[in-house]
Amino acid sequence: MRAEVALKGRSFINALDLSPEEYEALFDLAEEIRAQPEAFAEVCKGKVLATLFYEPSTRTRLSFEAAMLRLGGQILTVADPQTSSVAKGESLADTIRTIACYADLIVIRHPKEGAAHLAAMYSPIPVINGGDGAREHPTQTLTDLFTIRTFKGRLSQLGVAFCGDLRYGRTVHSLLRALLRYPGMRFFLVSPEELRLPESLRDELQAHGVPFLEVEQMEEALPHADVLYMTRVQKERFFNEEDYLRLRDFYILTPERLHLLKSDAIVMHPLPRVTEIAYAVDADPRAVYFQQVQLGMYARMALIASVLGVV
Repeated sequence: MRAEVALKGRSFINALDLSPEEYEALFDLAEEIRAQPEAFAEVCKGKVLATLFYEPSTRTRLSFEAAMLRLGGQILTVADPQTSSVAKGESLADTIRTIACYADLIVIRHPKEGAAHLAAMYSPIPVINGGDGAREHPTQTLTDLFTIRTFKGRLSQLGVAFCGDLRYGRTVHSLLRALLRYPGMRFFLVSPEELRLPESLRDELQAHGVPFLEVEQMEEALPHADVLYMTRVQKERFFNEEDYLRLRDFYILTPERLHLLKSDAIVMHPLPRVTEIAYAVDADPRAVYFQQVQLGMYARMALIASVLGVV
């Protein structure tokens, strides 16, 4: 029997805002929605979700909007702040308080760290962080944990290799912090020196006593990984284009390298992909990044329904 998810009226800003037990309850609900979508097709009828995106997005914004529409709700969207009063100098606090007059729930993406937290402080309705700066992307973590549980059957006793941009990758930072709370985890951190995991996160790993290995070569980590989490080098986080171009193709997962992975491992990616996964890898059954996208919609449906208190 599915446990109740007591999230009504709560904002979701940080991956650690939810306990492992609350994540599990959300995943159970997501599985139920996935199995019987028709049973949830009108639970959000009369509710409005506002998506306020100060950064470009395809998957996160459309995933939330599709999730709300599939639950029978409606959406308002600001995909380009330059077409809104932000272009006139309106503060984030005033924008949030204005949107809250029209909607029941706000999803925000912002380039500045802490913006989602600030939005929640001023909002009379729940706020969900759709990604802020290089630090947090909690609903991608929700998606990633749900994907790992779906394909591996557990969120413990796993070797997880993170490969690529570990310095600026907010999806990596959020997921690492969440996985720290599960027993028996081992991490392999694959990156060039310039894109190593921030020292603060390495300190967290050490404080939790979680074993981790930092390497520069993919080949050193692949044979040990139950989960390979690939990331792109993010051009928008670089001030120097020369550095970006030098590091962009540092790691490329090819079919040849894929042979080093366990037969039951999975390959994940938060997307968008640039050059870091060869298209030939897509045909391998271990490549689950597009299934990951769909699972993310169901996970967000569960989150929306729970925060709005309609289930």
